Amino acid sequence: MSSPGEKPLSSSSSFQFVDSPNYTEVGKPPHRTDTFNVVICGEAGSGKSSLVNLIAGTNIAVTSSDAGGCTAGTNAYDITMTRDETFKVKLVDTAGLDEGPRGTVPDKEARRILRKLLRTLTEQGNIQLVMYCVRGERVVRTLRRNYELIRSQVKKKKVPIVLVVTCLESYKPEMEDWWAVNERTISNLGMTFAGHACITTETMTSMYMRRAQSYDAVCKLIEQRYLSNNTGIHTESSRGTIHNVLRTKRNTIVVFGETGAGKSSLINLMAGNDVAGTSCGIEACTTHWKEYPLEFDGEPFKLFDTVGLDEPQLGIPQYFDAVENAYNLIQKLEREGGIDLLLFCMPAGRLKIMHQRNYQLFRHFLCYKKVPIVLAITNLEREKKNMESWWTRNQEIFRKKKIRVDGHACITAIEDDHDPTFQKKSRDAIWDLVRNVAADGQKRAQKGGNDLFVSLMPLAGNGNLRVGKDIVSRLTKRCHMPPEVAKEIAGRIKKDVVEGASGH
Repeated sequence: MSSPGEKPLSSSSSFQFVDSPNYTEVGKPPHRTDTFNVVICGEAGSGKSSLVNLIAGTNIAVTSSDAGGCTAGTNAYDITMTRDETFKVKLVDTAGLDEGPRGTVPDKEARRILRKLLRTLTEQGNIQLVMYCVRGERVVRTLRRNYELIRSQVKKKKVPIVLVVTCLESYKPEMEDWWAVNERTISNLGMTFAGHACITTETMTSMYMRRAQSYDAVCKLIEQRYLSNNTGIHTESSRGTIHNVLRTKRNTIVVFGETGAGKSSLINLMAGNDVAGTSCGIEACTTHWKEYPLEFDGEPFKLFDTVGLDEPQLGIPQYFDAVENAYNLIQKLEREGGIDLLLFCMPAGRLKIMHQRNYQLFRHFLCYKKVPIVLAITNLEREKKNMESWWTRNQEIFRKKKIRVDGHACITAIEDDHDPTFQKKSRDAIWDLVRNVAADGQKRAQKGGNDLFVSLMPLAGNGNLRVGKDIVSRLTKRCHMPPEVAKEIAGRIKKDVVEGASGH
């Protein structure tokens, strides 16, 4: 799947169309086994054509801000999406439902056309996904009539239906909260969806962050169903609850912390031997993120060691380099399927503002609170009798500083000649923590919500990439960074994304 920095290739195309007295409808589409066909349907004005443009990264479908619908027939658009592999997607935009007798396409005619389209494509095996597009301000119970129409035509072949909720640019605090508020009602009404995305297609500069989230969420829906369609692995859907395709267990873990926190030593402890370079000097031993494939009890893991993050100082390029390096790593892992766990490594001692900044940077800014996070407290060899007592004494401080984690381990990477089990206890503790929390995170990812990572950079309506004040605001408010430092980081991110989009 293409990322915001990789605009999908697109072109307008069509099935074979035949004319009805006043409106166009699909005739007999060619059988294309190499194309993933997505039908987008919903009421007039729900943003179906804007959704096509969001996915395509450019304005290939005609849109309108008028009260009536702007799609008079069935239009198809070919999109080439790229992830680890390239695959073709055909987006089929349909006439809006629920218009009056004098609408662009009266409701009775629009429903007849949609019914025939879905039935024909389903019988021919030329439909792999239906996106039911609805406006966020609509009363939920009014969605059932159109849902039943869609479901009645595709249920025999069990074509998955996903819900795309639009016009959420002003929904607070987060767009995804719409689902949390309405999921129970949807379930009680008997509507079943194989996935959902809460989005905006608004192209205003102030909406670029939410547009980025929207792009990511919708593309993930397509990607997940595409992978499911190719592998034949499906999960059972339940009412009102998203059930994503079972993914290959990859156990991707990102390790972060300050310089000298013992990240490399932690990785060596987990590996059981020296795979990562360590240093006792003042120079950092990790100057670029590094990947370490590990195995524990026959289960594969990928650990990514990041550059140490110290106090941000304007004019000191090492800090900006480290943040930029972390951003690029997260973007890379997002394109490859996401992150299962953040492992925050910090030495025992006083909790500093630097630790809070590092936590907020990864937890809230880079991974948008979507990735489970655990804490590894290192250098506790002096607490030999009971290392866990350190956490008992200090956990209230973490709570007050708003550093909330899904688990912790108090450890040492130092061997003890007098106690051969000393280091092993720490190794077992960190592995128990990592495996349990990573597994819980994967279960949550399969149950609901958007994919764990949310891209920071958007595609504006015309395909241009924009960085505005929102990134600076998030860095200053969430990560407590000085404004001048936040501006420098935002500028670097913009430069990276623009260069990535232009192929440099």
